[in-house]
Amino acid sequence: MLLTGRVVTADGVVADGAVVVDRDRVVWAGRRADLSADDAALPLPDSWHTGLTLLPGLVDVHCHGGAGGEFGPDAVASRTAAAHHHRSGTTSVVASLVSAAPHVLVDGVHTCAALVATGELAGIHLEGPFLSYERRGAQDPDALSDPDPGLIEALSAAASAAGAHDALLQMTFAPERPGADALPALLARHGIVASVGHTDADADTAWTALRQVRELAPRGGRPLVTHVFNGMPPMHHRSPGPVAAAIGQAGRGDAVLEMIGDGVHLAAGTVRMLFDAVGPDAICLVTDAMAASGMPDGRYTLGGRAVVVADRTARLADGGAIAGGVATLLDVVRWCVDEVGVPLVDAVSAATRTPARSMALSGVGELVTGGRADVLVVDDGLEVVSVLRAGRWLTS
Repeated sequence: MLLTGRVVTADGVVADGAVVVDRDRVVWAGRRADLSADDAALPLPDSWHTGLTLLPGLVDVHCHGGAGGEFGPDAVASRTAAAHHHRSGTTSVVASLVSAAPHVLVDGVHTCAALVATGELAGIHLEGPFLSYERRGAQDPDALSDPDPGLIEALSAAASAAGAHDALLQMTFAPERPGADALPALLARHGIVASVGHTDADADTAWTALRQVRELAPRGGRPLVTHVFNGMPPMHHRSPGPVAAAIGQAGRGDAVLEMIGDGVHLAAGTVRMLFDAVGPDAICLVTDAMAASGMPDGRYTLGGRAVVVADRTARLADGGAIAGGVATLLDVVRWCVDEVGVPLVDAVSAATRTPARSMALSGVGELVTGGRADVLVVDDGLEVVSVLRAGRWLTS
């Protein structure tokens, strides 16, 4: 199958480009003029037209749900959420589970790991429960705890029992909690990348933790910083805190910053500063999307806690803390390009190649020969036209 249009690659934008797909693989991507005669004669899809832009399928490594469903023990809800984001152009979704009672987390990992085994999810992110009480955000305070090796073993066993022993990709933790210094090594033994976040740590503690995670990170990965600035004390010139450590390590190439670029969690100037300071190779654009993504304003839940969504913002009904997001990852890319002024190639790279590499997800995040046939087709306004996932067109 031949796809033609403006093609966005890691190296730039090919104005008159083409992508050739054979079953579930990309076999060629580049300038249309460089196509072989046989490939140039391949048929275009029905109703194909000019003015289209081809992006790699997007990769979201921090996503809690969508279309009314939340990732967790409920398989139907988890499938609903995954399908919503797939149709929206995020062809690789890492399911994020919020802090909860141990048995709920074990059940949630078992359910989501089964979806990893079938290819519906790319992996699992555990956002807690070893988080700061002071910087918990929308996390359930009663579910937070100090690091528990037994829980890690139980969660790993649940993933293996579901047929996906490598489903657990990352876990967010607060390095100041008692016992947290032993956590990166324990997670690494299970193939899990430790992510610093929801933390009230000082700069030295955060810096030490990030360096430790960098030395131990499995699969050649780099430590992530969970939604930088959010769930952390603000940076002050006499009390720089974890934000300074995160930006410093990312600037050295030793960490990757998750960033919720949805126009709600961060100001445009903050997003622009991060792209300028560390570049797209050290930024993972994420949604932190919850069940209300793709749904109208109203009342929803996140981890069993009541959430009110109004004007694109989700907040806890009790206390008003921001409770995740409602954007899709393409919404995030569009906002970064249109409202922040981030170059399209940089925004796309931060939503594809960087997150894929940070989680060592092979074959996704780039339009390259041998890669999985994940192609997001958009119009001039960066709105979805169609989505090809593993060589199969998804219906809206």
